[in-house]
Amino acid sequence: MALPLPPLPHTPGDAAWEPAGDEVVKVLSEEHHRIASLCSRLTDIEVPAEERSRTAEVVVATVTRHLSAEEQYIYPAVAGTLEDGRAIADHEIAEDREILRTLQAFSATKPGDADFDRLATEICTKLGRHAETATGQLLPGLRDAASHADLIRLGNRVQIAEEAAPTRPHPGTPATPPWNKVVDPAIAVVDKALDAVTGRKTYQSDL
Repeated sequence: MALPLPPLPHTPGDAAWEPAGDEVVKVLSEEHHRIASLCSRLTDIEVPAEERSRTAEVVVATVTRHLSAEEQYIYPAVAGTLEDGRAIADHEIAEDREILRTLQAFSATKPGDADFDRLATEICTKLGRHAETATGQLLPGLRDAASHADLIRLGNRVQIAEEAAPTRPHPGTPATPPWNKVVDPAIAVVDKALDAVTGRKTYQSDL
């Protein structure tokens, strides 16, 4: 079964051609692993406050980009290929919107604030559930339903979408195509300008 994605460019005379890149299963699995690593650092009270503050910035930006890309490409693919896919996608979107609301509240705190540790733990717990659902249900379902080429194409789209995604949580924006594919990149321009002005850390490599 083909994923509901735009058609590949025509490649005459090369029936074995396939796109370059990693399958979406690998892309998202590696991202979930990185997020779990960041969460371990974020919730470790032995880590100095300044380092935890920088880690908090990176967690917020990383997760916001990740959820944006999933809402643009993963959930439409799930809805179009898995049994009960629409209901599964709607449930995951609702869960992701709750994560974004928690991230928004967390962004207003810093180490030492009364709510910092509580919200950090809450976020990481929700992200653990998010990763478990993807690993146990969504990604195996997509892998069984789609061709190798489509899985690579989906992985490519996720990575491209993340680079054009917001770095700050906006739980009130559209969560489904086509509007999220228009609104998220537009908001991202503003987010990235603010990041540049403030020196905010947004990638794990910045730590």
